[in-house]
Amino acid sequence: MKSPLLFLPGAVPAEGQDEGVAAHYGDLFREQRALADGTGLVDLSHRGVVTVTGDDRLSWLHLLLTQHVSELPAGRATEALILSAHGHIEHALYLVDDGETVWAHVEPGTQEALIAYLESMKFFYRVEVADRTDDIAVVHLPAGSIAEPPEGVVVRETSYGRDLFLPRADLESYAASYGPPAGILAYEALRIEGHRPRLGFETDHRTIPHELGWIGSAVHLHKGCYRGQETVARVENLGKPPRRLVFLHLDGSEVHLPGHGTPVRLAADGAEGRQLGFITTSARHHELGPIALALVKRNVPVDAELMAGDTAAAQEAVVEA
Repeated sequence: MKSPLLFLPGAVPAEGQDEGVAAHYGDLFREQRALADGTGLVDLSHRGVVTVTGDDRLSWLHLLLTQHVSELPAGRATEALILSAHGHIEHALYLVDDGETVWAHVEPGTQEALIAYLESMKFFYRVEVADRTDDIAVVHLPAGSIAEPPEGVVVRETSYGRDLFLPRADLESYAASYGPPAGILAYEALRIEGHRPRLGFETDHRTIPHELGWIGSAVHLHKGCYRGQETVARVENLGKPPRRLVFLHLDGSEVHLPGHGTPVRLAADGAEGRQLGFITTSARHHELGPIALALVKRNVPVDAELMAGDTAAAQEAVVEA
């Protein structure tokens, strides 16, 4: 599903998981600066939208999610995960309840598998799950934005901005009123700066929440049973995760950014050294220059100089060693 904003002047389509929206509109750094200043918007209409209605929606989701949502107040935003039986991350949901319906946006293309799982767990609970991706578009307004959401539109407000669940038919006219839009690359650069992990980028098939700093923001440690809780509790109480997320300042003299999966090694060991992790996401930031997130082994010294492929990298800890 292609966004109508891809037909705006200067729009360059995004690729990969973000296909369907614009990577940028001709000036990446201007778009970043606009978002940092609280102006413009980001088209996230490629993301999946799932709703849950019914009297039991919060108590039922509370049994399935890593977050405490049984008494979630209307209008309060939260994040939650769904884990495998072994505690590996399978889904990430960005939630808000409007008093009658739980609204969630999820990674592009993951909504069908999520809905299939939720449907399999309904049993006797009074809930209805729906895929609203075809008629609802997610729009992000950065922190500090004075743009007004249209009347009746559900808003998910966070410290880094507001997510609007906007009727897809209104996307083009809303962007014309409160734009100009910024592309997904500008949004991603600020996400990396904020150390916010993303499913499918910072995760692989064996990632557990502790490795990414999702404990607290997306995982509540003092709630009832859910699938994968045993792993969460064991790591929290008896040990530390095998890997940890780090923020990297990359050598700005390199022309190319290291892509997802680029090996990370100790700089002292050179290009033939043992791989200790990999780049998860990288970007060019309007103030910080080239930056990245990476997942590395927990025992990598926090003050060690690293190499991301052929690019020198200085690390900042996101998750404690």
